[in-house]
Amino acid sequence: MNTITSEKKSKINLPENLVFGKVFTEHVFEMDYDSLKGGWQEPKIKKLENLSIHPAAMVFHYGQALFEGLKAYKTVDGRIALFRPEKNIERLNNSARRLCIPEVDPELTLKYMLELVKTDQDWIPTKPGYSLYIRPFIIATEACFGVRPSEQYKFMILLSPVGPYYPEGFKPVSIMVTDKYVRAVRKGTGEAKAAGNYAASLIGQVEAKNEHYTQVLWLDAIEQKYIEEVGAMNIFVRFNDEVATPKLSGSILPGITRMSVIQILKDWGMNINERLISIDEMVDRYDKGELVEVFGSGTAAVISSVNKLKYHDKIMKFGDEDPGELALKLYNEVTGIQYGKIEDKHNWLIYID
Repeated sequence: MNTITSEKKSKINLPENLVFGKVFTEHVFEMDYDSLKGGWQEPKIKKLENLSIHPAAMVFHYGQALFEGLKAYKTVDGRIALFRPEKNIERLNNSARRLCIPEVDPELTLKYMLELVKTDQDWIPTKPGYSLYIRPFIIATEACFGVRPSEQYKFMILLSPVGPYYPEGFKPVSIMVTDKYVRAVRKGTGEAKAAGNYAASLIGQVEAKNEHYTQVLWLDAIEQKYIEEVGAMNIFVRFNDEVATPKLSGSILPGITRMSVIQILKDWGMNINERLISIDEMVDRYDKGELVEVFGSGTAAVISSVNKLKYHDKIMKFGDEDPGELALKLYNEVTGIQYGKIEDKHNWLIYID
């Protein structure tokens, strides 16, 4: 790998209140693919700058674009750790296969990612709850009008220092269930982290916010009865006799935090099941007093407790300002592992030497 290091700033002044995704570090990883030149080539870390790309690049016209999201943390003992990055790289390649994008070498990609974080390690915030967001992505760059896979691609990794998702503490969120639109369909691109999935979800998110709800919960596209996922997270439902989360059906993103939460719940001896959960079951069991708690999981927020869920004219409430008991316990457990406060029993952290 060619490492091009630009002159480091003598002092990095981060904003007091970091807004997610608005601040970027000095360097970026970049690697290009050309089918006629032997595949992926010339990996390098260079100074962050704007891209020069042809307006006929196929990403603009046919949507071949995917991304990932994970974080690097400054642990309590001063080390730098990434949380399960190999799983993000595995999912990146799964998305690539679905979108006919060439895969990347997992071991080399992890090496590039760690080297980039190491290069810009001074940008990792040290305040409690702060971290360095890592955004790998691949786009089709061949200049061509034609509905087919591109012959050229660009793989990049951006870094962005971020503050805690809940700057005022762990607060619950409100969610609106929609059956007006669908996000994805089984056998489509729902299980891939494709950029187009997020474009398809925006209208539901906008309408939810117009009704003063934080996020939208999507139902399955076929029967419009089974809950699937929220715009930025997977969903968990705590009934009186189990914790359930929608099973991966091909239209749900297999979240890294989701799989970690499932493992932690198993470690705790809880009855955790991946299964179909209908919105009618949720309403019925809420009315019977058997629906105890709802929460989501994702990279950005880690765990999001839900205090209000709206479906048509039905509003289900789970407390007011206080998060759910299990959601708070899971949040403390996962973030405790990520920041090195709690024993990493499953070796989920990868440290930078």
